[in-house]
Amino acid sequence: MRSILSSRLARASPRPSTTGSSRRTLISQPAPRLVASRPLPTNISAKSEEAQANEEFMKGLVEGLREMRSKAKEGGGKAALDRWKSRGNGKLGVRERIEALLDPASPFMELSSLAGHDVYPDPLPAAGLVTGIGLVAGRRCMIIANDPTVKGGAYYPLTVKKQLRAQQIALENRLPCVYLVESGGAALPFQAEVFPDHDHFGRIFYNMARMSGMGIPQISVVHGISVAGGAYMPAMSDVVIIVKNQGRIFLAGPPLVKAATGEVVDDETLGGGEMHTSVSGVADHLANSDGHAIRLAREAIMDLGRASKPVKAQETAVAVRPPVYPTSDLNSIIPVDSRQSFDMREVIARVTDGSEFREFKAEYGKTIITGFAEIHGHTVGIIANNGVLLSPSALKATHFMELCSQRQIPLVFLVNVSGYMVGEKAERGGIAKDGAKMVRAVARAKVPKFTVIVGGSFGAGNYGMCGRAYSPRFLFMWPNAKISVMGPDQLSSVMQTVSGKKEQPAQEGEDRWKSLREKIEGQSAAIYSSARIWDDGIIEPSDTRDVLGLGLDLAAEELALRKQGGGGHGQRGEIGADGDAGDWGVFRM
Repeated sequence: MRSILSSRLARASPRPSTTGSSRRTLISQPAPRLVASRPLPTNISAKSEEAQANEEFMKGLVEGLREMRSKAKEGGGKAALDRWKSRGNGKLGVRERIEALLDPASPFMELSSLAGHDVYPDPLPAAGLVTGIGLVAGRRCMIIANDPTVKGGAYYPLTVKKQLRAQQIALENRLPCVYLVESGGAALPFQAEVFPDHDHFGRIFYNMARMSGMGIPQISVVHGISVAGGAYMPAMSDVVIIVKNQGRIFLAGPPLVKAATGEVVDDETLGGGEMHTSVSGVADHLANSDGHAIRLAREAIMDLGRASKPVKAQETAVAVRPPVYPTSDLNSIIPVDSRQSFDMREVIARVTDGSEFREFKAEYGKTIITGFAEIHGHTVGIIANNGVLLSPSALKATHFMELCSQRQIPLVFLVNVSGYMVGEKAERGGIAKDGAKMVRAVARAKVPKFTVIVGGSFGAGNYGMCGRAYSPRFLFMWPNAKISVMGPDQLSSVMQTVSGKKEQPAQEGEDRWKSLREKIEGQSAAIYSSARIWDDGIIEPSDTRDVLGLGLDLAAEELALRKQGGGGHGQRGEIGADGDAGDWGVFRM
């Protein structure tokens, strides 16, 4: 009986790969290929004059991006860091703390690394806050770390926005949060922009309470001062670690206490580590140094238990095959002139497993490409622009999103869109209602969505292609990407027409048009967007596949946990993405 059962189980299990051992096994194996491999063809020749010009153009943009990132990583600069370290025993810089927290082999996907770039009169590198995803004690975690060398770790409006975005990503993907705290609280000159509103400072603590209630761990390490509203960061955490003689937690510092009550008290007595771990109970563990505190944080992650442990997303492994074409080719696809078209299939062929793509409705609505593929083993539905959006294109995309939502297949948007077609013929053909169907489908599709802007994202095309307002799990931009209500030429021309009714000298009008165009050109650039956290960061084209792979991994684990009933928190819409319990609403026919 046992031998028969074993034989049946062996036959029922996935067939071993023909390239591997033929031995029967009950261990899950990569699923056999049931459909012949059919990579997309390519028309890119790396040695062509056009490809080389494109590559040189992208290379310059990538080098500029790396330089800006490198500068942002310096924070307040070496002098400020040395001065900060001299204030304590064994103090570490913010990036040293993160490096010590991460597992030795773990990469760190930093988010919004150029936030705050050229936004304020004084430099605010990375908005004074480092956020990103990495492995801590074997678990993917969201790390949120103040940089005390940048304005003392104070919270500017963009600092708040950056932390809220990191928390939203953690919430959607059920990532434990580790806060490395050293902040003077809100930047008082900007108090009206950081304190009272819905998405201001208080929302940070609201999110912490909400995530803790959903079983998403909140762990704080207090490396230095944590004052005023910032004192609630550790106080709202599940576990708090504080560094002896360096960490301080109080609602008001000694000067304000003296002014308010007349009491004279020193920092350590008022809110030091020994007091908070032995008297007030605000902190749970007392560390002797930054390094010791980081070790305790890693131990805290180890002790999270099954409640927050990632669930295996698939019962059987899926063979992951690299693209047939090198991802480095992505640097030679985008034309130097952004107005010049290119075939988005060339991008798809360098992002998907085996460069395969099973196109859907290929002969209809040809200005948009839809189809299925795998990225790092995850089946996805890809929607990519190949021209202006016409009514057939919008209907095709809507149909495809309905299929993916029904089949629970995540959506990946590869964006290079000038918008929806305009003009009498288009309006009489119903472009407004057809475009609205597509926009509605993006908003209501009940699957994880991921957006990469590889070219332009203009007008309502930004909405139909899952712009920031439509809650993609992640949104990244390539260095050449642009985002605006319309292209700089069109927008400046419209403004010139609207404002040019008054008589003015020809040269004055020309100068004004040129100035306006340059302003719009600057505001549509990727760095302008990233500095204001309209995206999750600018990525190098060759990193697109891996960045999407991580996002898909996180979404698959979260979905598996939700299906298992982990946390017991019902529908996806409860945490702000992937649709909700409602239906599609009314499609105007």
